[in-house]
Parts: sequence; C-alpha cells; structure tokens
Amino acid sequence: MRIVFMGTPDFAVSALRAIIDAGHEVAAVVTQPDKPQGRGKKLQMTPVKACAVAHGIPVFQPVKIREPEAVETLRAYGADIFVVAAFGQILTEEILEMPRYGCVNIHASLLPKYRGAGPIQRAIIDGEKVSGVTIMQMDRGIDTGDMLMKTEVPIDARDTGDSLHDKLAAAGAGLIVEALTAIERGEVTPVKQDESASSYAKMLQKTMSRIDWQRDAVTLDRLIRGLISWPGAFTVRGGRMLKIWEEEPVTAEQMEAKGADWLKGAEPGTVVLVERDAFYVRAGDGFLRILAVQPEGKKRMAARDFLRGYPMTAGERLGA
Repeated sequence: MRIVFMGTPDFAVSALRAIIDAGHEVAAVVTQPDKPQGRGKKLQMTPVKACAVAHGIPVFQPVKIREPEAVETLRAYGADIFVVAAFGQILTEEILEMPRYGCVNIHASLLPKYRGAGPIQRAIIDGEKVSGVTIMQMDRGIDTGDMLMKTEVPIDARDTGDSLHDKLAAAGAGLIVEALTAIERGEVTPVKQDESASSYAKMLQKTMSRIDWQRDAVTLDRLIRGLISWPGAFTVRGGRMLKIWEEEPVTAEQMEAKGADWLKGAEPGTVVLVERDAFYVRAGDGFLRILAVQPEGKKRMAARDFLRGYPMTAGERLGA
C-alpha cells in the first residue's frame, strides 16, 4: 500500500522501520517541526524525521496540520492509508476521510482502557499486570475509534515507563504490519469500544514528580518507575532536589529482620538505615530501599557513590 506515516517520538520509529522493511511504499513522513535542544539550542530533528531522512523518504513538518495548505499537501500524496503513531496533533475529519482506507492509529494500551496521552506510564503507576497495543480506526474522538487488532504485553514487576515503552513500541511495529496486510485484503472486522469500560490517561505533569512520603511504599515504587525518565520523581534534601532513579519497596517485617525495631515509630520521609550501597526511607506504610539517585545539578549515580560524597545518617528527614 501507499502510506503516509505520521509520528514524532521514538515510540513511532519502530513502526516506521517495520513498515519500510515490509515493502510498503511510504510516500511521506509527517512529523512535528524541529525544536531547539541542549545548551546550544540547536534545532534537533524528531526521531521519526531522522529515520525518514536515513531512508530517503520525503518529510513534511506542518506547524498546524489542519491549515488548508497542509491539508492540500496531504491530499497530493495520494496515499491509500495514513498510519499514525504519537504524532502530536489532532487530525480533522477532512483528513481522517481523505485516504481510501482512512487513518489508523497505533495506541499503546488495550483500548478502551487508557485512552489519551500517557497510557504507558499510567499502566506502571496503577500497578497493571498487562498492557498492550491496539490498532484503531481513527474517528473524531480521542482514541474512541473502532478497534482493528490488539496484542497483549505482560508488565514485569520491575518494569519502568521506559522499559514498557520499548516493549510496546516493538509490539506495535509487528502489529501494524499485520494490520496493514489484513486491511488491504479486507480481512479485518472492526470492533466498537465499550464506553462503560473506558478510562483516560492524562498527559504527565511535573506536578506529579514530588514524592509524598505519606503514601505507602508500593504506591511510591510504582510512581517512581512510571515517571522514570520524565518528569522523574524527586524528594528534597537540605533544600535541594534529589531525584530517585532506582529503588525497591521493603516491608516492615523485612526491616525488623535487620534488627531495626525502633523504625516503627519513625515519621514518613525519615532515613532509617544507611548501608554501604543503599539507604532506607520510611514511607506511610513500608520502606523504600534507595539504590540510585541524582543530586540537583549532578549526574545520576549509584547510592554507594552518593553516600561517599554526600554522607547521610539515620534519623534525618527528606522532603521538608
């Protein structure tokens, strides 16, 4: 099929590569405009654009896809179908109806659960045991279109937002190739979403980042793993941010086994034990064993290295 591919971040790159490798004709790639990055504020290509350029595919970067000039550019490609993966702009009804097979979206959840912009991280934060990818026929709603294909992806106990992202990107790449073949052969049966089972995964916000030590350790563990790369989860020590990169929940029984009976009375946020390669912080219920951190203005480091440069003692409070 002749395809126009719309996508922007890393999640979409695997799908674009799979479509190219499957022998489909990619007439053009549509992606967000380049943005300045880093200290030098140099314009940086989106990951999808970089992939397209490497394969010699024309790239279109409209500021607003709904503008008449952009719509006519899309029409001129004469595509059979538009494939969308985390593009970042809303398509108008005119665009949705433009190709012969319409527009299909690669969505990183098992719809109708976790519609919206943050399905991967929300699945980790909510403690889900399984996620997946849905190929959906796009309509005017936000992830409300008919489902064409699904595949499940198990969530491991220590998965992060990043590791689940990579799993789902790979799963989506395989599924979209399968779906395109089925669509072209007329072998798909669209299934309407059950609105009563729907939920919405809002876009992540920086306001989610600050750790509330009153919450239980399991909940905090999920939050930290879910927000791992952005916006990240942090606490405060001595008036400066301390990002938590790696940790694990520890029960009160496990701490008591270390001979620390007094810990039951410690306030949430209290450092209760410092070891050579880790330190333990009291949560509302249970404890977190901190294994890797990033002090404000510094790089990520293992807890053992942090403790050498920033000595810590049991009894001090974090988060104040």
